[in-house]
Amino acid sequence: MSDQLPSGGIELSPDEIEALHARWSSCWSPSEVAQQLAGISTPWYVAAGWALDLFRGRQTRAHGDIEIAIPASSFPEVRNRFPGYVFDAAGSGRIWEDATPEVLDAVHQTWLRDPATGSYLLDVFREPHDGDIWICRRDERIRRSYSDIIHRTQDGIPYLAPELVLLFKAKHARRKDQADFDATVPHMTSAQRETLAQLLTRAHPGHPWLADL
Repeated sequence: MSDQLPSGGIELSPDEIEALHARWSSCWSPSEVAQQLAGISTPWYVAAGWALDLFRGRQTRAHGDIEIAIPASSFPEVRNRFPGYVFDAAGSGRIWEDATPEVLDAVHQTWLRDPATGSYLLDVFREPHDGDIWICRRDERIRRSYSDIIHRTQDGIPYLAPELVLLFKAKHARRKDQADFDATVPHMTSAQRETLAQLLTRAHPGHPWLADL
């Protein structure tokens, strides 16, 4: 991904950003996403708050949207699974509707929109990678094989390892992120907690969560 945002797009006011929440009210569940992507060859996983609920085995809070992540180069394969829908790129308070390849190269977040209703159904992160190696977009020194970072529920829904979900949440540590940390850590193995501590030390030295690990 480029470090410079492309030109164009729609700049959103704070009120417009707030109003976007209503457009996510019809977003899919993890099982519905898995049905849409059944049999696809590229690795993918549920990310963010939903991933932690899948790890814990139950939904623990309301989710305003659903996010998945894929290798950036696999986006055409994923896009082909959704004929009749539109992908908008989003970043830094802007939206690029029906995003062009130039925009997709520069913005990693992509929202699947139903053009008939205007509703957003799925947020797709297009992540950096080196072949089968996932690269953390926050710190490219952190690299893992997809086989190591993707876990699965009993019914086969793939989700990101909890220690990596919490690594992403650590940057802002909003109220919901703190709640996710508090609810998830007791369910993690000692090895997972140790890995999270190592990653936090590397990416966010001195982070307050380290004291609880």
